[in-house]
Amino acid sequence: MKADTKLDAKIPAGPLEEKWDRYRFDLKLVNPANKKKFEIIVVGTGLAGASAAATLAELGYHVKNFCIQDSPRRAHSIAAQGGINAAKNYANDGDSVWRLFYDTIKGGDFRAREANVYRLAQISNHIIDHCVAQGIPFARDYGGFLDNRSFGGAQVSRTFYAKGQTGQQLLIGAYSALMRQVSNGMVKLFPRREMMDLVIVDGKARGIVVRNLITGEMETYDAHAVVLATGGYGNVFNLSTNAMASNVTAAFRAYKKGAYFANPCFTQIHPTCIPVHGTFQSKLTLMSESLRNDGRVWVPKKPGDKRLPGDIPESERDYFLENKYPSFGNLVPRDVASRNAKEQCDKGKGVGETGLAVYLDFEDAIKQVGENVIAGKYGNLFEMYKKITGENPYRAPMMIFPAVHYTMGGLWVDYNLMSTIPGLFVLGEANFSDHGANRLGASALMQGLADGYFVIPYTIGGYLAQTSFSNVNPSISSEFKQSVKQIHEKVEKLLSVNGKRTVSEFHRELGLILWEHCGMSRNEEGLSKSLSMVNNLRHEYWENVYVPGTGKDFNQSLENAGRVADFLEFGELMINDALARKESCGCHFNTAFQTEENEAKRDDENFCHVAAWEYTGDAQKPNSHKESLSFENVELSQRSYK
Repeated sequence: MKADTKLDAKIPAGPLEEKWDRYRFDLKLVNPANKKKFEIIVVGTGLAGASAAATLAELGYHVKNFCIQDSPRRAHSIAAQGGINAAKNYANDGDSVWRLFYDTIKGGDFRAREANVYRLAQISNHIIDHCVAQGIPFARDYGGFLDNRSFGGAQVSRTFYAKGQTGQQLLIGAYSALMRQVSNGMVKLFPRREMMDLVIVDGKARGIVVRNLITGEMETYDAHAVVLATGGYGNVFNLSTNAMASNVTAAFRAYKKGAYFANPCFTQIHPTCIPVHGTFQSKLTLMSESLRNDGRVWVPKKPGDKRLPGDIPESERDYFLENKYPSFGNLVPRDVASRNAKEQCDKGKGVGETGLAVYLDFEDAIKQVGENVIAGKYGNLFEMYKKITGENPYRAPMMIFPAVHYTMGGLWVDYNLMSTIPGLFVLGEANFSDHGANRLGASALMQGLADGYFVIPYTIGGYLAQTSFSNVNPSISSEFKQSVKQIHEKVEKLLSVNGKRTVSEFHRELGLILWEHCGMSRNEEGLSKSLSMVNNLRHEYWENVYVPGTGKDFNQSLENAGRVADFLEFGELMINDALARKESCGCHFNTAFQTEENEAKRDDENFCHVAAWEYTGDAQKPNSHKESLSFENVELSQRSYK
C-alpha cells in the first residue's frame, strides 16, 4: 500500500484528554445570524441522522432530511435492543472514561484511532444526561437511580438500558427532537426517498439525487453540505440481522464519486442470533447480547449428542466460554464468542436439527433470582424468541448461532467526520471511525448519538465558516443533469435485461459466497476463489436478471435490483480488502494468522493502519491507500480475555 496525503486525519495536537476541548475552541464558528443562510442535507433518520438533523436545525441551519422508510421512526436503530455504554461509573466498580476508551481500543484489536475513541468515551456521559433530559425511560434500580448491566469485552457494568428495547426508546427521543424542528419549519422531511447519487460541484459535495419510491420520479436537491447517516452494509450477506431495506447504495455511490471506503472487510458476526431455519428466510433475528449477563452458553461434551437439553446432566455439559475465558466468561467480545461457537459446531457438538446452534441457558439465573426478575430485565426478548421459535426460554435454553450484524468498515472520515470529498460528512455506522476491527456491544448507539448530537454540530460549522459558495440550481446545473441522466440509464438497463433469474436468487447466491469465504473465517485460497465467483455472478446479473414493472411507478423489485447491483460490486471490494490484509485482527480472522490458542494474530509491523480504497472505474481494481495508526497512550498487545 502507498501512503496518501489526502488521508489527513486532522487529529489535533496535545494530550489525549484535551484534544477535543482544544479542537472545539480552535474551530471557526458560524455567526447565529448567518446559520440561517446555509442548507444542509441529512440522509438517514436513525439515531445518527435524526440527532444530527434535529441538532443542526436547533442551531439555526435549514435542514433537508431524507429517509427510505415511510416514517423516521422506522429507521433500523429501532432494532437495537441491549443498551448504550457510558463511563458514568454509577455501579462504583472501577469504570472511567479512560477504561471505556481502553476497552474500546482493545475490543477493536488496536485498529482504531486513539483520538476518535477517546472523544467517544468522553462524550458518552453527556449522551446519558441528554437522553435522561429527553425522558428516555432507562431502567432504574430499587432506589430510583439509573441501572447498569455488563456487555461483552468489559469487566464493569456501564451499559444503560430500557429492557430489551433501548434503541427504540432512544430513537423516539431523537425523533421527538426532530419533529419539533419539523414543526418549527427548520427541517423539511422527505420520507420514502432513496439516495441514488451524490452530486459534486467544484470539487465539493453540493447535493443529492433521490428516487421517490412512491412515484418512481427522480428528484434533485442542493445544499451547502451533505451528511450521510445511512447505516451499514451487512445485507451484502443477504441474511443478516439488519432490516431488509438496509443497503450500501448511498455510501457506495459516494465512493464512486471519490469518497474513500475504509476497511470494508471488517464485518461483525454477532454470537447471539436465532439460527437460520430455511432457504427462503428473509432476515435473521438478533437476541440481545445483554442476555449473556444471565444466560450461560454451553454444548454437550460428547459430539453428536442429540438428547434434549434437560436430559443432559451438568457433568456432561461444556460451558466452553466460561472454561476457556475465566476472566470474562460468557461476556467475551462478539468476535471471540462467535468463533468459539462455530468451533464447537465444527467439532460436531452443535445442537438442534441442523447442528448449527449452541445453547443459551437461563436455568441457573432463574433459580437464583426468580423468573420475575429475569422477565423484568429481558421479558420482551423472551417473548420475541417464543413467538419466532415456539419454544419457551423460561423452561428450555434458547438456541443461538452467530450471524452478520454490524459493519465496522465504512466511508473514511477524518476527525471532523468529513470524508475525502469536501462537504461530505459521514456519521454512525456509515463511517469507519470508532470501532476498529470489532465493535464492543452497546457502542453502536453511543457512536450514533455522539456523532449526531455532539460532534457534527461543531465540525460542520468549522467547514461552513471557511468555505465560500456559489449558488447551485439543480434544474440548470450540468452536474445535476449528468447525474440524473446516468441514473436513468442504469434503471433502464436493469429493466431491459429481461432475464430468467430473480433479484433474490442473485442476492442469496452472493450472500452464500461471502458467508462461506469472507465470513467468520477467511483464507487466501477461499478469498481468491470467491473473488472470481462474485465477479462472474456480477456479469451474469446484468445478462440474466429479471426485473418486472417500470421505473415510473412504485416498484420494489426495481428498488431491490439497484441495491443488489451495488452489493455485487461492493462484495468484490470487501474481498479485495480481506486479501490485502495479511493478518488476523478482530472480526477479520484469516486462518493462516492465529496464535497457538487459535486467537487472532495481528501483524502490527505491516498492517497497523486503516486500509482506504479509492474507486478508479468499473472495470478497474481500486487503488489502495493507508492511514497509519499510532498508539501513544496504550500499548499494542495480544488481546487476551482469559
